[in-house]
Amino acid sequence: QVRVVESGGGLVQTGGSLRLSCDASGTMSRFFAMGWYRQAPGKQRELVATTTSTGSTNYADSVKGRFTISRENARNTVYLEMNSLKREDTAVYYCNARLTQYNIDYWGKGTLVTVSS
Repeated sequence: QVRVVESGGGLVQTGGSLRLSCDASGTMSRFFAMGWYRQAPGKQRELVATTTSTGSTNYADSVKGRFTISRENARNTVYLEMNSLKREDTAVYYCNARLTQYNIDYWGKGTLVTVSS
């Protein structure tokens, strides 16, 4: 059974940094792509960053150069290192585990990141 749990959100000042963690138990890294998405108040959920089972990464233009996604396959964990945070980064951040062969998505409940000036 796949279980996805995010952690690491919180309140940070503009220009600060946070690291989010996602524990995806029940997954096997070679079958799953992992990603981070976010949803700001009144907006649709959007892609932040993804990483494939082989380590290829993809980022939204709005976070390129500031955010880094990484995965630790042995621990079924994915991270999102966020630097130079802006107020517009404020959102609930969701971790996604996708069983790539069948395009089946598993989601966590989200962790709130609030960036204040």
